[in-house]
Amino acid sequence: MFTILDKKKLASEIYSMKVLAPRVAQYAEPGQFVIIIPDEKGERIPLTICDFSRNAGWVTIVFQVVGLTTRKMEQFEIGDSFADFVGPLGKASEMIHEEPDELYTKNILFVAGGVGAAPVYPQVKWLSQHSKKPDLILGSRSCNHLVLLSELKQHSHELFIATNDGSAGIKGFVTTILRQLLITRPNHYDLCVTIGPMIMMKSVADLTRKFNLKTIVSLNTLMIDGTGMCGACRVSVGTETKFTCVDGPEFDGHLVNFEEAMRRQGMYKHEEYANNHHSCTIDKAIELSHR
Repeated sequence: MFTILDKKKLASEIYSMKVLAPRVAQYAEPGQFVIIIPDEKGERIPLTICDFSRNAGWVTIVFQVVGLTTRKMEQFEIGDSFADFVGPLGKASEMIHEEPDELYTKNILFVAGGVGAAPVYPQVKWLSQHSKKPDLILGSRSCNHLVLLSELKQHSHELFIATNDGSAGIKGFVTTILRQLLITRPNHYDLCVTIGPMIMMKSVADLTRKFNLKTIVSLNTLMIDGTGMCGACRVSVGTETKFTCVDGPEFDGHLVNFEEAMRRQGMYKHEEYANNHHSCTIDKAIELSHR
């Protein structure tokens, strides 16, 4: 069993959980993910590894309550266990395979949006510990939706914040800050890594293309079964068809067909909403029946 060692509410309907999973922790690398099955009748959901300890044998995940399974996970508490916790899956970030001396010469910029801060964190932390601290642009709807802020600040050289309502950092989008950095620091950055909502990553990639800045995106939100068998995470990268879960989740952002990816991402929104609404209706009926 995979016991929950710690649970924290990071923001509205966003939680982190530290899970005892020694074998996963032993082999985990930044950029990889796990498949979680909450209980015997639960569905499989992929979640990026946010942090891990090989010595202590735990793995941290971060999830946002958006559907039936994540709402079920929200009810889990410290001491409860997941039925299954499989991983690490997917390919690790390319940067961990680079020679340390070569990596140290590069200036890397991360751009994270919303819950995308969670998969960005292990890469930022790894760079801070093995090379040098990167710069980071962090975006969210408001100051109340910024997650892992102190942890990311600890491992970042410069941290820039953008919020939609201006309650923290500048009022605007991450691309507002990104454009300013690329103009005022020409040819300073060697690589941009962006993780967040699909439309945000598309906007970042569209902008960096104009400045000829190599950009890596993570398409983890497309994944379903995590093994390549369902085919739901197919994505066109240049002239090739890739499967996010086995070929990624990271790809060259300048080659990804985002229009296709966003259409695929929205294919089952109606069914998910109906399923989630049905579940909430049943829960409400049970609650009323006990009054």
